[in-house]
Amino acid sequence: MTLLLGLDIGTTATKGVVIAPDGRVVARASRPSDLSSRRPGWAEEDPEQWWVNVVELCRQLGSTRDIAAVGVSGMVPCVIALDARGEPLRPSIQQNDARAAAEIDELRGRLDEERVLARTGSGITQQSVGPTLLWLQRHEPEVWAATATIQGSYDHVVLRLTGEAGVELNWALESGLYDLHRGTWAEDVLQACGCDPALLPPVRRPEDVVGKVTAEAARETSLNEGTPVVAGAADHVAAAFASGVVADGDLLIKLGGAGDILMATERPVIDRRLFLDHHLIPQMWMPNGCMASSGSLLGWFRDNLAPNASLEELDAAAAASRPGSRGILALPYFLGEKTPVHDPRARGAFVGLHLGHTRADLFRSLLEAVAFGFRHHIDVFAENGMVPTKVRVADGGSRSRLWVSILAGALARPVERVEVEDASALGAAFVAGVGTGVFASWREIERFVRVRDVIDPADTAVYDETYRRYRALYPALREVLA
Repeated sequence: MTLLLGLDIGTTATKGVVIAPDGRVVARASRPSDLSSRRPGWAEEDPEQWWVNVVELCRQLGSTRDIAAVGVSGMVPCVIALDARGEPLRPSIQQNDARAAAEIDELRGRLDEERVLARTGSGITQQSVGPTLLWLQRHEPEVWAATATIQGSYDHVVLRLTGEAGVELNWALESGLYDLHRGTWAEDVLQACGCDPALLPPVRRPEDVVGKVTAEAARETSLNEGTPVVAGAADHVAAAFASGVVADGDLLIKLGGAGDILMATERPVIDRRLFLDHHLIPQMWMPNGCMASSGSLLGWFRDNLAPNASLEELDAAAAASRPGSRGILALPYFLGEKTPVHDPRARGAFVGLHLGHTRADLFRSLLEAVAFGFRHHIDVFAENGMVPTKVRVADGGSRSRLWVSILAGALARPVERVEVEDASALGAAFVAGVGTGVFASWREIERFVRVRDVIDPADTAVYDETYRRYRALYPALREVLA
């Protein structure tokens, strides 16, 4: 039996999924990963732990002798500095690491940021790789002097499996170092960052077969020596694809700890308020955004304001409140905000409280605030001529029918709830199938997608008015809450 293995190098866990070409998930497993923050604003992980997890997952999932190909997805664009032997010189620097604030400001002064945005699709932000490289040169010169290669998370696992170095296309694009129009590294940006282009390995498309499982990797993982391994995919792009975001105008909202919104388009959307990725399907794009807090807001509320209640109980109580939360308006910027405002100093707020309000009203206002944050992104899409034709929702928050109904009302669109577990790993496995000819068409992903139900919009007039107030709140409070 032909099987395909997908691995996902996530922030909190490494996951593995084995799929069959007929649309079945044959097996899945996961292993925890540890995020380290040795200093304020730092976010690091141990690449060796990822590899140990991969080895254990391969052995646990079984049937590895039937695996026809392997794909890997992962966090992007984290940075791993490797020595000449391909071994990490230090822990990874994660994509949400905030240590390089001074270097961000410096590069903005050295470079024309508008021109960088137009060429690379990325502004100079906390997620850019360039400021991180500058930080390494200044604060860890011994590491920088020994660095022979720069890679990302899933690229490194591919290296461990095959012995071949490369970076997948969306690591390159999200790095802010890659000229998306010319398809080459942007040498002037690299020069400003003090980075020799020789440190960056070849750029690969997701389905490109980078190499084959080596004898050493086969002994460790129990995979067959010679099994093809493809370049893989950025985790959020793979997850959206595995949720059926395949046609122009398809849109996915991920209600996880953070909140992601991704749209399939036939042309690139370059806007400093958004991120830009290549779609897995050639000649397509995936502009997207990320809200720093989504489900994490609900956990904060439960832990601090309702320690004796479960999220399910709070959800049920919020359903008894009214659309508009009986006048309470919340800002969801409890961890600052990424897109579309890009303000790490933004803060959360509850506004409009009176003595008649209840805990249920407060909780519902957070559900509505996240929904309005996604509507803000859709407004940005619309300003760029992109209107969603289909909206889907996934991840843990999608289990709340109330939250999805609020989302449908706030967006004034039907919302489909999809049932897909470990979507990034599933997407990576499918990419491996495309790269080795198991799948003849990218659209065959649809056989893996399950739509649980469709929730139609309601109370749209109330949400329109509340959203108008929501958009006015952040500008009004920005100076006070800084």
